[in-house]
Amino acid sequence: MFYSTRLDESKDEYVELLRAVGSLSNLFAENPVPYLYYRAAENIFCRAFDAENLSRGDVSADAAKNGLGIGLKTFLHKNGRTFQKIAEFNKGAVSYQGLDPRDVVESISIQRNNRIIFTQRAHDLDDMIYHLVTREEGRFNIYEEYMDLIDLNTVRDIKQRGNIIHFKDHLHDYKFNLSKSTLEKRFITSNPSDQFNVEILKDPYTFLLRGRGIDLLPETEKTYEHIYLPLYSPRTMAVSVGSGLNQWNAKGRTRHEDEVYIPIPIWIHRSFPDFFPYDLNAYQDAKRNGRSYESVPFTLEIPNGTEFSAKICQENGKALMTNPNRHLGNWLLRHVLQIPPDTLVTYQMLEDVEIDSVIMTKINNHHFRIDFARIGAYEDFQEEHNN
Repeated sequence: MFYSTRLDESKDEYVELLRAVGSLSNLFAENPVPYLYYRAAENIFCRAFDAENLSRGDVSADAAKNGLGIGLKTFLHKNGRTFQKIAEFNKGAVSYQGLDPRDVVESISIQRNNRIIFTQRAHDLDDMIYHLVTREEGRFNIYEEYMDLIDLNTVRDIKQRGNIIHFKDHLHDYKFNLSKSTLEKRFITSNPSDQFNVEILKDPYTFLLRGRGIDLLPETEKTYEHIYLPLYSPRTMAVSVGSGLNQWNAKGRTRHEDEVYIPIPIWIHRSFPDFFPYDLNAYQDAKRNGRSYESVPFTLEIPNGTEFSAKICQENGKALMTNPNRHLGNWLLRHVLQIPPDTLVTYQMLEDVEIDSVIMTKINNHHFRIDFARIGAYEDFQEEHNN
């Protein structure tokens, strides 16, 4: 596992940061059980163990370190056998109402497994675990276990009670909520890797006003401007057969099998004119006057840390491409999505891994980071920002 192999000083810092945040629980509610906000837990973990924070993307891991993906969860300890949500199937999930429970279990199990495998490919991870912080009166407990795939060959005891389908494989108990499209797993938390007391301050407000303990609190993670881009055509809700992820199939010249681009709807340039190093007005003015326009190249960092040279191309800046553009296609189509050459990408293929868009994060004018986003993320972004 992960925690037991860390240096003592890293574990000490982790424990003290959790203690510090837990001590402020009365800021939120008066309860003998210390409170721990999940975003704070993620940031503390990544700071203490110098792990990469993956929470910006919609994948099955919240952090990564040395090829290990880590799903971070915090919840009430209770009896040490509680069910906790591990996956949510939104717009990419089919309607399960009225289907045979065994068919539902098979469908959501395959989707869950695909999502874990997709995360490993996208971030070049060798294995996946859960790191758990359970909370009980006056104490935090730390547990770790493997993030196992659901073993379809050993699934048994499928029982439906109302909107809940219970099932298990040879390792774990699960339940699926039909109305909420959420999958939960029972976590057995009986043998902690570590546990420590948390003293809740009676008056955290006075504590904060006096400026005490500030060194114990984690630094606020720097926020960066970001946008979402679709991996499909928003107009048709499909992946075009001769553009975007299927640019290699476009008519005209002979193209490389990995030639792709990520579509950029024109409203993105209009609503966020300073996001990319690209000037839509300058391009349109140059076109009207018969002049050429060249956008500025920038660094595109993919989730595994590899960097490509990229730029905004084509009419009205509709395409995000790498140079050469087959670098983007080889990584996205062959490595992550595992699509064979000369095979058209379909929207169903994106649904199978619960991903249909990407999030572009602007580190600075010359450095951008790309991560994957859940089904419907671009549509939600467009509804909020397209004026």
